[in-house]
Amino acid sequence: MEQTLSVKYQTLKQTLHALTSAAVAFSSGVDSTFLLDVTHEVLGARAVAFTAASPFVPQRDVDEAAAFCRARGIEHIIVPFDTLAIPGITANPTDRCYLCKHALFSHMVALAKKRGLAAVVDGSNLDDDGDYRPGRRALRELGIVSPLHAAGLTKADIRALSKERGLATWDKPSFACLASRFAYGETLTCDALARVNAAEEFLMSKGFRQLRVRVHDDATLARIELLPEDLPRFLTTPGLREETSWHLKALGFRYVAVDLQGFRSGSMNEGMGR
Repeated sequence: MEQTLSVKYQTLKQTLHALTSAAVAFSSGVDSTFLLDVTHEVLGARAVAFTAASPFVPQRDVDEAAAFCRARGIEHIIVPFDTLAIPGITANPTDRCYLCKHALFSHMVALAKKRGLAAVVDGSNLDDDGDYRPGRRALRELGIVSPLHAAGLTKADIRALSKERGLATWDKPSFACLASRFAYGETLTCDALARVNAAEEFLMSKGFRQLRVRVHDDATLARIELLPEDLPRFLTTPGLREETSWHLKALGFRYVAVDLQGFRSGSMNEGMGR
């Protein structure tokens, strides 16, 4: 571990120690898994994991979160939360992430207070400053602590430290909530979210790890984003294009397209002038 990364890591532990107790917003992703693992090391039983169960989150992520906590003896609270009931959220406005995080984390703050926990912490990191993320404003307004960001840790740092700690998530593909698959203004429904999740799980079953299925045109068009290095396999494997088209159309999509630019985080924010 090179010195700069070691300093960041020590800063992280000092920040967590100063909290005395914490509820960790735990999605089972790369960042929150690392944060929970270190928080539990520093605070022991005074670290509690909170995992949201909502239409925006695949059940597999909730199950992975529960399995991780069971294996390490971490207290785990699954927080049922109907994100679609948040006023204005189904219209999928450009500040959707703000509306969602403000409502969800307000709920988590209230739960943490009831349990006598000093803070709610989340896995935001330094790289989150580089994209349009209105949810960060909600976290600041609610006093959510972002220890990874405060320590100056980037996604690459977190992956490196996770590997050092033996966490299986060190090379886990990045993930964002299912609502991020929809072009702004596309109506969000349970059915539409479930269809996107099913489409992505189909592609995962074919061995693609990092991907998105983006939705446009009143949920009639599915735009598949794969890593550029995965595109040749998708395009040349006999029958795969046809099977994918058939499967996604069976889910309710009228058109299925492949984005030749490939996977990139935040592609729905392109063209927003931010």
